[in-house]
Amino acid sequence: MSQSTTIRVLLVDDHAIVRQGLAAMIENEPDMTVMGQAGNGQEAIACYRQLQPDITLMDLRMPHMSGVDATIAICAEFAQARIIVLTTYDGDEDIYRALRAGAKGYLLKDAEPDALLHAIHIVHSGQQYIPSEVAAKLVQRMNNPELSDREREVIHLMVDGLSNHDIGVALNITESTVKFHINRILSKLGVSDRTQAVVTALKRGLAKL
Repeated sequence: MSQSTTIRVLLVDDHAIVRQGLAAMIENEPDMTVMGQAGNGQEAIACYRQLQPDITLMDLRMPHMSGVDATIAICAEFAQARIIVLTTYDGDEDIYRALRAGAKGYLLKDAEPDALLHAIHIVHSGQQYIPSEVAAKLVQRMNNPELSDREREVIHLMVDGLSNHDIGVALNITESTVKFHINRILSKLGVSDRTQAVVTALKRGLAKL
């Protein structure tokens, strides 16, 4: 990692206009510079290996490879990586997975520019940056029972609108087993029916449309 006074930043977002806006803001700071840009998780890993930036601003949901998967890969290879997730998604599962993957900060895209610049300085200094509203959701997530891999598969298919029978066919399990998993999901999510389960899963980031 660079020992220079200039903080070298890598931008990762699948929207060019977002990257351009971020770049303009960062380049306006006397102690920061944008050293590279990537449009998806795979490009992010390649750029990180080549450039080894001081700070990486990482979007979560991108084509080809997600920001979480890219963060996992980068942190596994570079223990000193300092990644700040910058996303529109504030579901507690998104936050939990990103920070568990190794991200050092989490910021929403509707944050004020000064908050982003402050986050870059904080994470560059070796600290974590987690705003209070994000921390509250993280605490909520830590207190929630975790869905098993099979339950995650079932909730994804429920979100897709599949019936119990069709879920059973898709996963090669019996319909009674599907019902068992759904009852477990309802219990863990603290809801009473399938519709509430789907809404809660989408809200928390457990599944995507």
